[in-house]
Amino acid sequence: MINHPVGRPAQPAPDATAPPPAAAPRPTAPRAAGPGGAVRAGGAVPLALAPRPARVLVLLAAFVCAACGLVYELELVALGGYLLGDSVTQTSVVLSVMVFAMGVGSLLAKGLTRRPATSFALVEYALSLVGGLSALALYCGWAWLHQPRATLVALIAATVLIGLLIGAEIPLLMTLIQRIRREHAGRAVADLFAADYVGALVGGLAFPFVLLPALGQTAGALLTGAVNAVAGAVVVLWLFRAEPAPRTRLLLWTGCGLVLALLALAAACTGAIERAARQALYGGPIRFAAQSRYQEIVLTGGPADAAPAGAARSEDAPRVPRQRTAPPLELFLDGRLAVCGPGEYREHEALVRPALAVGPSGRVLVLGGGDGLALREVLRHPAVRSVLVVERDPALPALARRDAALAALTGHAFDDPRVRLVRAEPMGWLRGSADRFDVIVSDLDGEAAGGTYRSREFFGLAARRLAPAGRLAVRAGTPDDGLWTAESGLGAVGLAAVAYQGGGAPAAADCGRPGPAPAFLLAARAVPVLDLAPDAPAPRSLTVPALRASGARLAAARPSPLPPPHTLLGP
Repeated sequence: MINHPVGRPAQPAPDATAPPPAAAPRPTAPRAAGPGGAVRAGGAVPLALAPRPARVLVLLAAFVCAACGLVYELELVALGGYLLGDSVTQTSVVLSVMVFAMGVGSLLAKGLTRRPATSFALVEYALSLVGGLSALALYCGWAWLHQPRATLVALIAATVLIGLLIGAEIPLLMTLIQRIRREHAGRAVADLFAADYVGALVGGLAFPFVLLPALGQTAGALLTGAVNAVAGAVVVLWLFRAEPAPRTRLLLWTGCGLVLALLALAAACTGAIERAARQALYGGPIRFAAQSRYQEIVLTGGPADAAPAGAARSEDAPRVPRQRTAPPLELFLDGRLAVCGPGEYREHEALVRPALAVGPSGRVLVLGGGDGLALREVLRHPAVRSVLVVERDPALPALARRDAALAALTGHAFDDPRVRLVRAEPMGWLRGSADRFDVIVSDLDGEAAGGTYRSREFFGLAARRLAPAGRLAVRAGTPDDGLWTAESGLGAVGLAAVAYQGGGAPAAADCGRPGPAPAFLLAARAVPVLDLAPDAPAPRSLTVPALRASGARLAAARPSPLPPPHTLLGP
């Protein structure tokens, strides 16, 4: 900038010699602009597009990268909950570590802005590999290592790596936008962040509603990684192809091809890898394995060709040599044993039979129970006229109908004309329903969903759906974990509860997984009586004296005062 003096210009003296004429400036060649007219200091940056569409393309890349980044984040959150339980803790760990790592990645990206296009391509390739393979690697490590602490460390390490790479994206994209056309920093930041946030919205909605139900965790992550790699290649190898030297450009093309080839190979081998991992994890032969929108469902063991219950063997059928005993039928939900075939009747008889023993039982509501086993026990009572099953995951009742061994175990309960199945989240359904029931059976895991199904709010909603003489039966954990808190919650909503336990060893012991015997609670507006219905088939594991003895034993161990009830907003 030239500063001009203020006022009249000074006049030269008469005898002053005229200054020599200034030398003519040397002609310089104008800086050439690329096809889009974009230039930068020190030389031209030819672009494949004019500045406006080039800028739109970079913002579109930011949109895609943000969507992919949020998919990786949600995938780690979901995987942490599936593999390690305690979804609140895993969500907190993943989100906090991810945000911290993104900040560190943004700082580290300062050293990459001299060659932003090349650096952006390398970041996207690394992110594609780490994010795309993370679900498969974490699942295999969890299945084969049997070390929860090691799985947690691997989860945190994957979160840190992905966060560092995501954090480096924004500074590099900002530099690329300014290379296309210099503009006010505030405007550029606003546009870039708008594309980033909208992409995060799309990725956040695509994960639970599209990727997870359609492809599952591993295939969804691999597809996301491929999209991530393509986005980086389009920006660098097409739009900014003049920045890398020819040799570097060839290496970047080769790297993109290798990344896509590795992701494709992993996708092709995913089925075999998952089967081997599940075999190592669950032991018995896998009858069925799928990732629904809500949970991973795995069914193992059982006879290879189970026939429907009641099917008679034809005399003309060829006799075959007796085979060795088949492994027990086991149902796993998110890696945790939910049903042990040989002994499951002990828990389901204990949950259902006392609730239908005394008083009206024409209308029954079963919350959860998508496996059909609690429903089987309900249908054994001739006084039952109708049963409504509320299950959030339709994949579980579908499996109970389709798999021959599981259908035989349930007695084909879902085919009974008295049964109606509703797909809904149980607590939300209770809030919206006005129906009344004689008996409500809660076949829900009290520890699931952060303890929602053992909370005071849940018990209060269930109590509102009880008829005047209605009874509510719930799973209550063990005497050392959850039983007394659940009884306190039932008392807080005006129900009197009696604690008891079933007969025999815990069902899981028959599948080689011993543990404490579960406890149950039977609640009503008046103190209920532990009994068995005389008009129903005699249970295999329960007797009235044994029921009342277990109730007396637990009553003697009942703490006074009871612990405070669990609430949705409480600890």
